[in-house]
Parts: sequence; structure tokens; C-alpha cells
Amino acid sequence: MSRVVFCVKQQRETEGLGYVPWPGALGKRVFEQIGKNAWQEWLAHQTMLINENRLSPLDPKHRAFLETEMEKFLFGSGAEKPAGFVPPES
Repeated sequence: MSRVVFCVKQQRETEGLGYVPWPGALGKRVFEQIGKNAWQEWLAHQTMLINENRLSPLDPKHRAFLETEMEKFLFGSGAEKPAGFVPPES
């Protein structure tokens, strides 16, 4: 049976993650308070940030930026799109 968590991003009970997705205290907090759907939303947003800002997940400064954005996206008022971002046409 899958874990159920109250997702603070979506404000409802939902299926939880099966693993701690990020190292440290933030990863534990995500595991305990974020559902799979909200995590997938973050991964899509993170991919956009990496591509639009030409970030490298291996660079410590870029990882710190992504961690800050993750916290804002999942637990704060949301994260903004990069400057000049134009969504692809559907």
C-alpha cells in the first residue's frame, strides 16, 4: 500500500513519495509533506529553470539556487518563471 500524506502544496491528502528526493532537512520535509503530483509539478518547473537559465545541477551555486526555488515552489507562495520565458505553443 502506498503512503498517504497531506500535501501542503495542493492542500489535500494524496499519495506520498516513495523516497526522500533531496538531501538534508529540506528533502525530509518534502518527503513528509509533499505528494507525488506536486513533486512532478516541481520537476517540470525545475527542468524549465535549468534550461532557461542554463544551470548545471553539478554546480554548487546552481544547486543552492534550485533548492531555494524548490522551497518557494513547494512551501511558499510559488516560484516565478525565468525572465523572458515564453511558454511553448500548444
